[in-house]
Amino acid sequence: MGTKLKRKVQSKKRRHRAETELLPLLPLKDVVVFPHMVMPLLVGREKSVKAVEAAVLADGFLFVAAQKASENETPSPRDIHSVGTRSKIIQMLKMPDGSVRILIEGISRGRIVSYRPEKSYFKVAVLSLIRKGEVNIRTKALMRTLADFFETYVELNPRIPADMAPSVREIGDPEGLADTVCGHIMLPLSEKQEFLSTDDVEQRMSRLVAALNSEIEILQIEREITSKVREQIERGQKAFYLTEQKKAIEEELGKEGLSDNEITQLRKKVVSAKMTQGAEEKALSQLERMSKMPPISPEATVSRNYVDCLISLPWSKRTRDNLDIKNAEKVLNEDHYALAEPKERILEYLAVRKLSRKMRGPVLCFVGPPGVGKTSLGKSVARALGRRFARVSLGGVRDEAEIRGHRRTYIGALPGSIIQSLIKAKSRNPVFLLDEIDKMSADFRGDPSSALLEVLDPEQNHAFNDHYIEVDFDLSDVLFITTANLEYSIHPTLLDRMEVIRLPGYTEWEKLEIARGFLVPKQLRANGLTKRKLKMDDGAILKTIRQYTREAGVRNLEREISRICRKVARKLASGRESIVSVSASNLRRFLGNAKFRPQRPSRRSAVGVATGLAWTEVGGEILKIETLLMDGKGDLTLTGQLGDVMKESAKAALSYIRAHQEEFGAKNGFHKKKDIHIHIPEGQVPKDGPSAGAAIAVSALSALTGRPVRGDVAMTGEITLLGNILPVGGIKEKILAAHRSRIFKIILPWENKSELKKLPEVVTKECEFITAKSIKDVIGAALIMR
Repeated sequence: MGTKLKRKVQSKKRRHRAETELLPLLPLKDVVVFPHMVMPLLVGREKSVKAVEAAVLADGFLFVAAQKASENETPSPRDIHSVGTRSKIIQMLKMPDGSVRILIEGISRGRIVSYRPEKSYFKVAVLSLIRKGEVNIRTKALMRTLADFFETYVELNPRIPADMAPSVREIGDPEGLADTVCGHIMLPLSEKQEFLSTDDVEQRMSRLVAALNSEIEILQIEREITSKVREQIERGQKAFYLTEQKKAIEEELGKEGLSDNEITQLRKKVVSAKMTQGAEEKALSQLERMSKMPPISPEATVSRNYVDCLISLPWSKRTRDNLDIKNAEKVLNEDHYALAEPKERILEYLAVRKLSRKMRGPVLCFVGPPGVGKTSLGKSVARALGRRFARVSLGGVRDEAEIRGHRRTYIGALPGSIIQSLIKAKSRNPVFLLDEIDKMSADFRGDPSSALLEVLDPEQNHAFNDHYIEVDFDLSDVLFITTANLEYSIHPTLLDRMEVIRLPGYTEWEKLEIARGFLVPKQLRANGLTKRKLKMDDGAILKTIRQYTREAGVRNLEREISRICRKVARKLASGRESIVSVSASNLRRFLGNAKFRPQRPSRRSAVGVATGLAWTEVGGEILKIETLLMDGKGDLTLTGQLGDVMKESAKAALSYIRAHQEEFGAKNGFHKKKDIHIHIPEGQVPKDGPSAGAAIAVSALSALTGRPVRGDVAMTGEITLLGNILPVGGIKEKILAAHRSRIFKIILPWENKSELKKLPEVVTKECEFITAKSIKDVIGAALIMR
């Protein structure tokens, strides 16, 4: 049995050898040659040229097969498809550069059985793949269908000669028909190679019918598109002709509109502005309307202003942030002294921005008294970041249209202040200062605070819609900073969207440093003076701060320094003096009599007189609280222009004393036999707040017990009916006021203890602080024992 199988294999090999033919191999890069095709080829590779020359010297036959990868310049046997076409060279022409032009005709399909390498080219043993058999009914049907589809394909494809379809119908051989059709249709190289490699002719024709059907659909769609394009071109030419006629007629009638050149220039500006899609469509539609309007019509002017506004907006213009934290810290310190908290927050923002580029800008609100540098700090932030600066003052704004703009239906309509400021800034990411946000008000025209909700909300301002431009503008890259004097005057919903940073005001030492480092040099330059011509010592500056200004900021201090510089400039200009020195002793010659007397309360112990501490917009102040007992019916009189909260604090203090009168040794039954009068001097100044509760209790208890109050102690804190001392605000300013008045023993609520860290070192060293949880702690430290 094994011998028979061996003989059968050997017989098959002999038959295989008999059917094969040795031919030179010509590998092709991007071409598949089919039988019955005549094709020109340019042969440039050295091996390929040698193969062609060898074929010409023999009988003119060679084997062509496609490469698997066209970029391979030196293909090996495994880089070449095994199925190709046995071809005959009809014509050969040698070119000057050594390449060869040949015209070949495909003869029959074949498969490479083996390679026989020659010195300079490949020679292959090719097995013929000609399949001849009876043509059955199915094959005839496929041939007819294929011919019909090819005829339709030829009608739709202008690249194939029209006489190709009839000649294809005359082919009676299924192999020849399939090869001819496949060679003339547009298919990818891989699909053509797949068709060439398919042995079953019926399968090949079925797949060709499907491929032709797909190509016919594509050609039909291409024809429709071409037809539509041609119609549009014809329509455009017609429109151009009619437009030129219309223009000529308008010129004759003296109704000339905007020139095509102007409209074209505006269109280019619209495109170059890189607007959002909605804004660009809006601008182009307005330009289309403008092209049909006479320029003298009011509507044309409105449209032109609108388009100019859209073009002017910085849709894509932005400045690059300077994220150097050391440089930013240097800039902030150069421009402002102290203000550690806002500087720290700005540097934190820069640090996060450096690490996360997608961070949305915070909305900072600087709250503080006038003159502490809120507005100038916003400018410094812009300088530190390397951004443009935009500012809008909101003081007195009461119309919503000031923020959102007017609708274009109104004559003289304009965009809102937000959009106008961005146009002036010429950047989509400026530092935007909304000044005096607490000074806005509302009336029948709307509430501007509500309009600002969208502007200052990071979740909404990426699509801010101004009534004038009527398209969304992205404000998410803007760093908004707002300023206010009083936090409680800001709309609560608006305040919720902002991060409040409080600027409490400057101490005397901070004012001295600011005057020495910033204000004096500034005013010297402004008045044409130098340090040699005007010498102002620290004593003069301190006296100016204490007796000629009373403020939390330094605005009035700068005015007084300016007054001094003007007086000195007059002396120097008149030639009376060449150098002027200003000291505390001669300051009166330049500024006149002192405007404020220094607070120097008596530090003698007295019955019924306690020293309280108060906070005002211009800093802290000493508050004397006086209590007097008189025979009467238990009436309580409160004077000194006190507010309701302060009156309630006084009643709470007296109620606590009355409830514990035996414990404190107060006069028994005082609420029936004695009238109590509590007075706080400087009655022209309104006073309110709960922080004087502890001082009122001490003053009243001193009057009721006859125990004097220590004159060197100042106190603050809110009292409850249970005698607890609650925390209060403005601790820093109050302690500084006590220190300024030479009072170095201060009683404050225990819960305010953490705020002592914010005080200057010179104050903490000189002062003694007593923290109280209840009124008994205050009484023990403030009243002198009998």
